[in-house]
Amino acid sequence: MTGQVETAVFPVLIGGEWRPAQVKGTLQATNPATGEALEGLYPVSGQEDVLAAIAAASGVTPGTPEHIAAFLQRYAELIEGSGAELSALAALETGLPEKGRLLETELPRTTRQLRLAADTALSRSWTRPTIDTEAGLRSVLQPLGKPVVVFGPNNFPFAFNAVSGGDFAAALAVGNPVIAKAHPGHLGTTRALARLAFQAVQESGLHPASLQLLYHLPPDLGFLLVGDARVGAVAFTGSRGGGLALKRAADAAGVPIYLELGSVNPVLLLPGAVAERPAELAKELFNANTLGAGQFCTNPGLVIAVEGPGQAAFVQALTGAYQSAGSGVLLTEGAAPHIGAGLKTLTGAGATLVAGGQADTPGFRFQPSLLTADAKTFLAHPDALQTEVFGPVCLLVTVQEDELDRVLAPLEASLTASIYSSATGSDDALYGRAEPVLRQLCGRLINDRMPTGVAVSSAQMHGGPYPAGGHPGFTSVGIPAALTRFAALRGYDHVRDGRLPAELQDANPTGCWRLVDGRWTQEALA
Repeated sequence: MTGQVETAVFPVLIGGEWRPAQVKGTLQATNPATGEALEGLYPVSGQEDVLAAIAAASGVTPGTPEHIAAFLQRYAELIEGSGAELSALAALETGLPEKGRLLETELPRTTRQLRLAADTALSRSWTRPTIDTEAGLRSVLQPLGKPVVVFGPNNFPFAFNAVSGGDFAAALAVGNPVIAKAHPGHLGTTRALARLAFQAVQESGLHPASLQLLYHLPPDLGFLLVGDARVGAVAFTGSRGGGLALKRAADAAGVPIYLELGSVNPVLLLPGAVAERPAELAKELFNANTLGAGQFCTNPGLVIAVEGPGQAAFVQALTGAYQSAGSGVLLTEGAAPHIGAGLKTLTGAGATLVAGGQADTPGFRFQPSLLTADAKTFLAHPDALQTEVFGPVCLLVTVQEDELDRVLAPLEASLTASIYSSATGSDDALYGRAEPVLRQLCGRLINDRMPTGVAVSSAQMHGGPYPAGGHPGFTSVGIPAALTRFAALRGYDHVRDGRLPAELQDANPTGCWRLVDGRWTQEALA
């Protein structure tokens, strides 16, 4: 991975081989800490590559759970064996810290996801076999029989990467081939991961065309890719504008598309909580909002604080934290102008900028920025003041207790919503008013914690109502639940036992858990 610099355009992975791309242009990775372009040319593929990738992936038959698990386990091993080189490369391309973040946190999270997916593939738990003996009906979740297209975001070069992240692991664990579209923010990291993945494909006996990699596409070819009827599903994590444009193309072709588009993730601070620990809450909020230079889809961008004792101390501590903070490195060159445009929208709608507000150097940076507004201002322009700014930007809205219900009413759907309340129970009545509203607006409701942490857990919900997500019933993090996005529910009506999938046969040769006449069991049918 760190050998001689290659000057030619890197090949794409299609049909089980690294082959020259149909080059419609080239692009380079960039070091965001310095703004300098990095060595290596990556192709912007043409239509021939897109159609070839779809055709190759469409010819893949699902592997056995054993082959799938062997691939995922071997891939995790290979990633760990190259962890230092991968982390160094990702740090160079993203500006994210190698120590603490990439090597010690995100990379282990990624390999854990892969191993969880392997275990789930072997257990077949994701298939949810259901049997009604009286009606003679049986159903089970099965692979789509078509490829899944995965678009990775810029902020997690390992854990959400198109060739190693949760969407990739879930689609492969079900038995679907993947067509991966790399993010321009970490091209070299994606290439290095894909080389390891292809090695694992070859060593595990999985179909050689189980993974296709395209680095970049013109917008019209992105629409062509997701709008091809041979595609079984699409997973996209990224900006709302890009995701909704892809959704229109996929919807027109009847291709399911699962979106994770980010949100402002409202945090409600009730007066008892602020009175108990104003400085602690200010520090916690500042750290969460500026973590990773604010480039998290769960970044707390909107805070609603109910007036009460301790409010002045909280605001003073929060303002001081932003005023004394240094600028963090942004992921891409376009990030700072985007943040600037978002701040202009917020201030144009009446918010007051009290700290930050400027792009910075070297490289791509922006000052942590705090804005404030009162309830009257927020209610006059609720849409504009809920503009998501993907960066270290927080809007603090202060409200009186009798204004809270009106301020909560126009809130948009978000991935998360957090409520901080007093440990003594003094906020319980206010909590009871606010919780039913926020519960309907978010995928994950949080108490007394900031939303930025997304644990890999079978109980995790990382999604939410539209437009934060594409569908409120699905999560992009959490195995086995994440797998169900890329599966088809198939029913069998009085089909003879020997003709049934193994999970539905009377003897239950797989030993998996099944819902038989309303009862979960691993037992064979008498």
